[in-house]
Amino acid sequence: MNVAILGYDVEGKASYEFFAGHGDKLTVCDQNPAISLPDGADSQLGDNYLDNLDRFDLLVRTPGLHPTKILEKNPGVGDKITTQTNEFLKASPTKNIIGVTGTKGKGTTSTLIDMILEADGRQVFLGGNIGVPPLTFLPQLTKDSWVVLELSSFQLIDLKQSPHIALCLMVVPEHLNVHADMDEYVSAKSQLFAHQTTEDIAIYFDDNETSKQIARAGDGQKLAYYTEPGAVVQGGSIVIDRQVVCKTDDLKLLGEHNWQNACAAVTTAWQVTKNIEAMRSVLTTFSGLEHRLEFVREFDGVKYYDDSFGTTPETAIVAIKAFTEPKVVILGGSDKGVTFEPLAQTVADCDVRQAIIIGDTGPQIIKALQDVGFSNIVLGGNTMAEMIAACREAAQPGDIVLLSTGCASFGLFENYKDRGNQFKQAVRDLV
Repeated sequence: MNVAILGYDVEGKASYEFFAGHGDKLTVCDQNPAISLPDGADSQLGDNYLDNLDRFDLLVRTPGLHPTKILEKNPGVGDKITTQTNEFLKASPTKNIIGVTGTKGKGTTSTLIDMILEADGRQVFLGGNIGVPPLTFLPQLTKDSWVVLELSSFQLIDLKQSPHIALCLMVVPEHLNVHADMDEYVSAKSQLFAHQTTEDIAIYFDDNETSKQIARAGDGQKLAYYTEPGAVVQGGSIVIDRQVVCKTDDLKLLGEHNWQNACAAVTTAWQVTKNIEAMRSVLTTFSGLEHRLEFVREFDGVKYYDDSFGTTPETAIVAIKAFTEPKVVILGGSDKGVTFEPLAQTVADCDVRQAIIIGDTGPQIIKALQDVGFSNIVLGGNTMAEMIAACREAAQPGDIVLLSTGCASFGLFENYKDRGNQFKQAVRDLV
């Protein structure tokens, strides 16, 4: 088979190795003309990397490449376009697959589910948008293995098969600089459920109408969480089937939004195991993923937290609400086509001492803050050193300094990881 690998990034490399292992003829197509390729690899690089793709039998796109970009130059090749996720679901020897989507909390919830099933003694593999291409662990799977996949809208937009258990967390506007509109964003996430049968399970967040809408896309058995019969918060505890899993005060994850993630994970794991002890042991020890409300350091009586993974106003809102202490918050970045009015109101209402404004969205955020009467605003500059200096000048002992920008990182930083790592290094360098 003649296969084009469209985009040679983390998933692209794994896809290349997978198809090479099957003896297929491969061509790497990437817009970067200087990309490093395997020895002897055929390639089509640079500005014309999407030209004449109809000559291939299969087009394996990377998640960041929207299908419409392929079709604009190659009308009629829609049936040839696939993704690593599609190929994994097709080849997997196990049908014990859990797919997790939503705007916020996908990585945390997927990790919690993975850890609970492992604590229950299962063989579990975690992959997808969390950074592990599922084709890399395909050879290790048996029919009894469990797989948890964190899946973004980019991975789901042309999904052809749904997992046995699908979970949708809260969904709010996101990636509208890439998706045509909110309808396309919702439609993409709906594909996680669209191909389910009545033997499958569709779990959704009861307090979010969009999550409900997405779960209704297929025929899976509908099950809500944050309300019975799913996991709920009652009397200061996470409860399912009238059994207490743990107290919310015992969760290591900060913020009430993580009560939602915990309930989502418990509800999903409950479809596999009723092992309360496994759930309790995970929820009371797991403190979170890197760049998600990650405590960095206390210096001069001020605690610094890295929430760089939060790239939407909604994630910044829940991060700000996670702390009762006075806060100095870094806000701003590149534009994803969203509005900042709710974030501005949260800043005004939640004891924010100073807003440090950065990036291209700075003027929009400043206007939104001023419109709600918040005036403690300073510009943070263009380097992390300047941002930390501004935070240090504003913060007082007992305060929280929070990097939770509500925006993507591009322009000032390579990505959210680079932004978070620079923040952590600058904080550690404080003397």
